[in-house]
Amino acid sequence: MPLAFLKGETAVGQYLIEGGHKLEGRVRIQGSKNAVLPMMAAALLQRGTVILRHCPRIDDVRCMEEILRYTGARTWWQEENLFLDCSKIVTGEIPGAYADKMRSSVFLLGSLLPRLGSAAVSYPGGCTIGLRPVDLHVKLLRNLGAELTEHSGGISARAETLRGCRHRFPRVSVGATENGILAAVLARGETVLENCAREPEIFHLCRFLRKMGASIRGEGSSVICIQGQRELQPAQTEVPPDRIVAGTYLLAGAAVRGEVELCGAPVEEMGALLSVYRKMGGQYEVKSGTLFTDSRRVGKIPVQIATGCYPGFPTDLQSPLAAVCATIRGRSRIRETIFEDRYQAALEMRKMGAKVEISRGNLLIQGGRLYGAEVLAGDLRGGAALILAGLAAEGRTKIRPSRYVERGYEHIEEDLTALGGKIRKAVQE
Repeated sequence: MPLAFLKGETAVGQYLIEGGHKLEGRVRIQGSKNAVLPMMAAALLQRGTVILRHCPRIDDVRCMEEILRYTGARTWWQEENLFLDCSKIVTGEIPGAYADKMRSSVFLLGSLLPRLGSAAVSYPGGCTIGLRPVDLHVKLLRNLGAELTEHSGGISARAETLRGCRHRFPRVSVGATENGILAAVLARGETVLENCAREPEIFHLCRFLRKMGASIRGEGSSVICIQGQRELQPAQTEVPPDRIVAGTYLLAGAAVRGEVELCGAPVEEMGALLSVYRKMGGQYEVKSGTLFTDSRRVGKIPVQIATGCYPGFPTDLQSPLAAVCATIRGRSRIRETIFEDRYQAALEMRKMGAKVEISRGNLLIQGGRLYGAEVLAGDLRGGAALILAGLAAEGRTKIRPSRYVERGYEHIEEDLTALGGKIRKAVQE
């Protein structure tokens, strides 16, 4: 089967931004990238058709869709609903081109092993934000009874039967927690996972699996218990709104001191961001499922934060927050604790006049004016941060390539344009 999505990459896109325009108005929040990808992997655990409603049409979803097709699944769209027919899965070997494209391909080990008894994936790729080792996934699957072989290109796994176990993750990992849940729902007996991540995406995955007939309890805590079932059934679910996209648009308003209404924002999942937003001078209220934000008073109070596992400040919003800090008077300090190489976008903002330095692992930002420039996006959230900086800058900004941002934002340029921003996507000259 051809790698259609990957072979379609030819022209290099870029974002062209004219800064200095206030953002105001309403935007609807898309479905969550981080929630839907493990849900798509979970579809392999049943032998019928799964429906994911309010599914975002982003590059990571398209890539995962291609992977599922490669294994034998049929997929199609009806408006914003994605249908996944997994009645005939024929292979568990995933070509390296897919894993190079996205890290989430590692979820397929936990799904394909119970389904086929074997699976092989290349080491996952994705954004260049530092090391993202798969050792936690390997140790977990071995503890469940799988035989794994690691080689230069990736991981091969076999397991006639997975058996429940008690497993403690040596460090908190969202991906490993999700993979453990996927692998355990069809394992024999009970599995107890300790030191689990508590991100909302794990809760949403467990809720979806329960609709399919899985027996899971404890999500949202550090201990999750799964009683293995003989089989799962087809189901449908609503993909939750993306808390990171909502946070990005809130911070876009903060960067230009705008008033932005976020329709469907998952406010209950945004506590850490909203706390920081209020401290920097932002005001907000929630009415009828819409988050109303007012950033007109942002700009006088610098930020002091460290990223952390949920419910701490999300690492995925660290770079966009840095873009806002570059516009705030005084010296802000951000400490990244999840990924060791996630200050790249902030350093790129130096080309725009940002006064940024790294000292003892902290990102120090002396706020001031930003000016349009040509900058390079090296990762998904960093690319979004550069867009925010471009909106706040004087003059014109060119950001390339656009492909990283397209991995997670469905139509960021259209959303920001609807709010009054001057941004468009074009083919690189």
